[in-house]
Parts: sequence; structure tokens; C-alpha cells
Amino acid sequence: MRLISTTFYFLFGCLFVLNFSACSPNNITIQDSYKSVFDSAKVEGCYAMFENGSGQFSIYNIGRYKDSTYSPASTFNLINSLIGIETGRIVNEKTIFKWDGKTYHLPNGDTALGWLKDLSMAEAFKAGSLPYFQQVARSIGRDTMQFWIDSIPYGNKKITGAIDSFWLNNTLRVSADEQLGLVKRLYFNQLNFQKRTQTIVKKQMVQADNDKYKLSYTTGWGLKENGKGLAWIMGWIEENRHPYFFVINIEGDAKQDLPTISKSILTTILKKEEFFEGKR
Repeated sequence: MRLISTTFYFLFGCLFVLNFSACSPNNITIQDSYKSVFDSAKVEGCYAMFENGSGQFSIYNIGRYKDSTYSPASTFNLINSLIGIETGRIVNEKTIFKWDGKTYHLPNGDTALGWLKDLSMAEAFKAGSLPYFQQVARSIGRDTMQFWIDSIPYGNKKITGAIDSFWLNNTLRVSADEQLGLVKRLYFNQLNFQKRTQTIVKKQMVQADNDKYKLSYTTGWGLKENGKGLAWIMGWIEENRHPYFFVINIEGDAKQDLPTISKSILTTILKKEEFFEGKR
């Protein structure tokens, strides 16, 4: 581990942390030691955590985190949910869309068994159901979708190709830095949506809630233009009512179960940073 302290890195850091906290020469820690965590999983990627209370960043692979953009893949379900609820296409988390009777496959070729039934929004969000959110996107429509993507704003804001799959075709692109900023703004209800809308979506992100910590995140899984697999996990962990925001972006062989790998990497890093004990 080494702390960024040179004038160059301080100024570079200011460019992307300005929306999160007051810039200082000591608020970014580069976690080179986490390379072994990614290497052992046979993936490339980046990781970042922002501690809201102190304004501190902890980052592995800062170049990928800040300067590279990727398809949001199914993390766009978060945006789809926000827009769907805000525009009334989704009433609440109980809103059901009927299964279209088709069989769908995950990026690694496995059949997506959890998608082959009628689903509520809550169930679809947990399952990362493509057909559910494709129906949501079609009901929103291109013009309304573009308005909200511009309003957030989200990534490069491009809607290219079919309205029900543009977040998968690698034309809409977003950086890990932007994804981290998105979940931070969502947590504090700072996005351009009603508080009710943001509260409903945040509720769907909760993965664990006990007396020591509360863990909330969403995941994404897709394919890059070169055929490699891509996965995201982004959200926050709260201990003693203090939020810590994180993002992980990885790529690897398309046949790998990258969402499971990203969750394992997250758990490993959070344990290294002494979370899960309620002592942070």
C-alpha cells in the first residue's frame, strides 16, 4: 500500500473526487496489494471504496477505475428501475410483468432458469432478469429514456440500437468512477428522482442486514466487444450508520461465472479492510 502524495497525483485526484469530497493530498490510498486478489480469481479489474465520513478513497488499478469505460450490462437495471418507477411504468416493487415464454441464456451460456416465469420487480431485480427489464424499457420508450439518461447524467448517454438492449451492446459506456458516484448519489437521494422512487430501488439492493452491518449492492454481467466476459458489483456497506461506497469491475473468460467471482472479490477485500464485525 502506498499513499499518493505527489503534486501530480494530488491534482489528478482532484479531477475525479471533487463531486465526492473536498480534495486533499492525502485522501487517496492506492491498494497495489489487491492485485493478488484479482490474479487468484484469474480476472483483470479494478476496485474502489469511498468512505463518506472521512472523504478517503481506497483504489486498486486507478487507471482502469478512472479512465476506462465499459458497458453497464445489467447494472442498468438500477437505472431502468428508477425511470420505470418515476414514470409510472412500474408502480412499486410488486409490479409484475408476464414471462414471454422464451428461454434466455446468461453470458456464459447457461440457461437463466430464474427468468422463466412471471416476476415482480423485486424478484426481477434480485435475479437480474433481462426479459423483465426489456419490457420496462420498451414501455418507457426511447425519448423518455433518453431524457432521463441525460438528466442523471449517465455515462456517455448514448442509446444506440434497440431500446430494449442498448445497455448490453457496448455503445452505452460508463466508468467505474461514474458508477461509484451513482450509488453514492442514490444513497443520499441526490438523483433527479422523487425520494419515494429512490427509496424503493435502494430497498431492492439490500443483500444483508444485521446488528453488525448492512450490505447493499447491484451486479451486472455481460460481454465485451472482444467476446470476453464483463461484470460489475457496486453499492455500499454501512457499519454504525456510516456508509462506505464501493465498485468492482472485472473481465475474464466468457465461460467464467463472473458475478460469483466479483462477489467473492468483494467479500475478500471487505474482510481485509475489517468490515463485517461492526467495528468500523
